[in-house]
Amino acid sequence: MKFSRGRVLAGVLAASIGCGACGVGAAEFPVRPVRIVVPSTPGGALDLLSRAVSPVLMEKWKHQIVIDNRAGAGGIIGTEIVAKAAPDGHTLLVVATGFVTNPFIYRRLPYSTPADFTPITILGTAPNVLVAHPSVAVQSVKDLLNLAREKPGQLTYGSSGVGSGGHLAMEMLQRMARVTLIHVPYKGAGAATGAIVAGQTQFLITATGAALPQIRGNRLRALAITGASRSEALPEVPTVAESGLPGYSVIGWYAILGPGGMPTRLVNRIYDDLVAALRRADIAAQIRALGFDYGAIPPAEFARFIAKELATWAPVIKEAGIRAD
Repeated sequence: MKFSRGRVLAGVLAASIGCGACGVGAAEFPVRPVRIVVPSTPGGALDLLSRAVSPVLMEKWKHQIVIDNRAGAGGIIGTEIVAKAAPDGHTLLVVATGFVTNPFIYRRLPYSTPADFTPITILGTAPNVLVAHPSVAVQSVKDLLNLAREKPGQLTYGSSGVGSGGHLAMEMLQRMARVTLIHVPYKGAGAATGAIVAGQTQFLITATGAALPQIRGNRLRALAITGASRSEALPEVPTVAESGLPGYSVIGWYAILGPGGMPTRLVNRIYDDLVAALRRADIAAQIRALGFDYGAIPPAEFARFIAKELATWAPVIKEAGIRAD
C-alpha cells in the first residue's frame, strides 16, 4: 500500500470540513434517538467511555442514546456500519488506535480511512505501562534492552492480539532500539495479563489502570510509562523516553467520529456538547476513576492528530510485517 502523508492530511481535513447542505442541521439535531456504535465488546474502554458521557448527552439532547456494541474483525464490523450511515449525527462511532492502524494491517477494508469519516473529538487518553514478570532480572528499560541484545530473539512479550495497541507499542520500541523480542498474542487484555502473571511471557505493555493491582501486589514489575509524561498513578515510574529511548511516546486514545460529510455546524454542536459533558465534575471524576485522562480537542485539531497517527504507524507496521488477514 502506498502511503502519502500529504494526501492523508488533505483527506482528513476534507472530512472534518463536512458538507454544509446534507443531513439534519445543528439547530434541529437530534430529532430521534442517537446511536453510538462501539466496535468492541461491552466492558472495554470504548464501551465505558461511551456510557460515561451518555447520560449527560441525553439530558442535553432530550432523546435516548443507544450504545450499540458491534464487536468483530478488529473493529471493522462496527466501523463499517457508521461509514455507511447518514451524516446527520444520529449515528456516531467511538474508536481507538485500531482506527488508524487497520488500514495497514488489513489488505482490504469495506471503507476508506479517513475519507469516510468526520472527526469530532478525542474523549480520553490512557497511559500505558511496560511491565516485566518479577522473575526476569531487569529493573529498567535499559536493562531490558541490554538483555535483549545479549539474548536476541529469546525474550517474549504478550499482547491482547495481533495489531493491538500493546503489540504495536512494543514493535515501535523494538524498531527504535533495534532489538528483537518474540511476540505471543492472546485473545484479549485479560488473557495477556494472566499469562505474564503466570510467567508464561516475560514482558507486556498494557493499560496502566488495568496493571495497577498486579504492580501493587508485586506480581508484575513496572519498568516504564509509554507516554511522553509520567503517570499520576505511578509517579515514581519513568517514561520510556527518560529511560534511554528518547523520542519514544505511545499513548492509548479513545475518540468519537461520525460518517463522512457531516455539516460543520452539526459537528461543532456535537463537539461542544461532548466538551460540556467531559468537563462536568462528576463525569470527569468518573473518567479518571476508569484510568483515563481528559481528551476533548477541537475537530480540526483531531483531524490533524489522525493524520499524524497514520503517518506514525504506517512504517512501523510495514517494517514489522504485521498482517491480520
